[in-house]
Amino acid sequence: MRHFIASLLVMSLLWGCQAVSDKPEVVNLSCAGFTNPSGIDQESPKLGWMIKTQQKGVSQTAYQILVADKPALLLSDSANVWNSGRVISDRSVQIAYAGNDLQSGKKYYWKVKIWEHSGQESGWSETAFWQMGLLHPRDWRDARWIGFEEMDSTLRLVPGIHGFGNQLGEQAKQRPVVPLFRKAFGLTGKVASASLFISGLGHYEAYLNGEKIGNAFLTPGWTDYDKTVFYNTWDVTSMLREGDNALGVIVGNGFYNVNRERYRKLVIAYGMPKLICKLWITYEDGSSKVIVSDESWKTAVSPVTYTSIYGGEDYDARLEQSGWNAAGLDEGGWKQALSVKAPSGLLQAERDYPVAICDTLLPQEIRKLANGSFLYDFGENASGIVELRVKGGQGQELRLFPGELVNEDGTANQKATGSPYYYSYTLKGEGEETWRPRFSYYGFRYVQVEGAVPDTLDVTASLPRVQSLKLLHNRNSAPESGSFSCSNELFNQTYELINRAIKSNLQSVVTDCPHREKLGWMEQTFLMGAGINFNYDIYHLYRKLIYDMIDAQTADGLIPDIAPEYVVFEGGFRDSPEWGSAGVILPWLLYRWYDDREMIESAWPMMNRYVNYLREKSEHHILSHGLGDWFDLGPGRPGPAQLTPVA
Repeated sequence: MRHFIASLLVMSLLWGCQAVSDKPEVVNLSCAGFTNPSGIDQESPKLGWMIKTQQKGVSQTAYQILVADKPALLLSDSANVWNSGRVISDRSVQIAYAGNDLQSGKKYYWKVKIWEHSGQESGWSETAFWQMGLLHPRDWRDARWIGFEEMDSTLRLVPGIHGFGNQLGEQAKQRPVVPLFRKAFGLTGKVASASLFISGLGHYEAYLNGEKIGNAFLTPGWTDYDKTVFYNTWDVTSMLREGDNALGVIVGNGFYNVNRERYRKLVIAYGMPKLICKLWITYEDGSSKVIVSDESWKTAVSPVTYTSIYGGEDYDARLEQSGWNAAGLDEGGWKQALSVKAPSGLLQAERDYPVAICDTLLPQEIRKLANGSFLYDFGENASGIVELRVKGGQGQELRLFPGELVNEDGTANQKATGSPYYYSYTLKGEGEETWRPRFSYYGFRYVQVEGAVPDTLDVTASLPRVQSLKLLHNRNSAPESGSFSCSNELFNQTYELINRAIKSNLQSVVTDCPHREKLGWMEQTFLMGAGINFNYDIYHLYRKLIYDMIDAQTADGLIPDIAPEYVVFEGGFRDSPEWGSAGVILPWLLYRWYDDREMIESAWPMMNRYVNYLREKSEHHILSHGLGDWFDLGPGRPGPAQLTPVA
């Protein structure tokens, strides 16, 4: 028995020694904060990694990075782009690339190893990659902004006007055409790689050979288009084929054009929907082919007859053209695209996780209302759109009114969330039809359906029959970084309630509501910042918000309460220190949360100018302007401070 116990002790010691001597692994390589990203337009992108080990107390003392333009080189531990050598450092994030000049559109492969405090060397990590975007304006040469129509320069309305704008004459009155664009082209060899660089204002969806490119929604993100315009980079290698191909794009309004129909928080008109793109194809023999947007493209009216970020969306399925985004279409009814005036904003790669459809909610109850319509209750309030499946006759129309609340008679209530907002769908009458809006969203729990009946009802009405209706929840697709749970169910439910609100307000800005305003009010970015950061990776979103404030800052140093500043509000709603101070606080938070020192350097001029602006408005360093204790529940109507002195 003693020999048996001794053997177990020896085996335990050997196992323990083996566990302790396990080499650390280098994992989760990132470039510019992303895993294997495309479209990096930084000449010296920041690299990072994590260390995985079974040991305790391990700390990095040195690292070595290899970068090559072919993955095969890394297999032999060679690097023809950058070999950092052994660098004595404990840093594993925000490591600036310092090799040869990087080339636009090119893909680079890299790996890393580290040394830990005891001198032990890790093995090499798995190979990761990043692909460059377009670093210079000349990289867009020959690509043109194209459109279906051009807006007369006298009708431009920037910044926008708060309210319905009925006093504006012809400005923002015209309903923009939501255009389709297509380009047919042939390929004569096998494709080694292909990338699409594209922007469509206000938002676009792109298709290659009939298949949607990517999963993004409301792309690109919102900016002041006179200062910054985002483009996206998509790897489309697998979507191409030898022979005939076609690239198709549909472009909607977003904040680029909010016209004077239905509900609108503001009206604004930068221009009409427009598109620019470059498809860069490399064959296996090393030769290349480039397709750019120009007057050779064809354009036509889409089935989206109306869309507004504030008012909803209308779709007439009778206007659909089967195969509009695929090869082989008869383009007889299409016209040549126009070369239109380019936005003045600088084209930059979008560096945030895209807004996407992240969840699907099904109705928990369907109620028939006294007026003959039907109310779908999804049981949860969320930002989103609907997905409709319906059968009916050609030309029949149904309308869907979303709402957070219901009136006493059970109908959808939009009194506090912007009215009227609705979706309308006109059937083509060809069996089951499926549709979802492309360029608008709302915050809602209920949907009131008018002009159709649920398929589950035993009725003889000749109205269209709804096969299914879903709530598709959209939000910024930043990955989760944490969660909370405890033994107290009330706390768990409170956390879940707050988390749902956070998700619905994470878009391409941090909104204060997903329906009535959809604007980036800046104070909540830091008041709610820690709560958001504990739950989601908001590094990229918050960097974007800082650049939004840099674009919005005025000549005298003011940082407005909203950014992008699509509309100039009055008084404290434009100039309140608690809101503008986000320009100083956010760069500091990014440094504390993500060790981003470069962001403080980039934002430093803005930060200084704003502090100087506040100093000029202060009395003995005390500020007494702005909204103060906002939404103070005083004797008067809730709003600016009443019971608390602003100073």
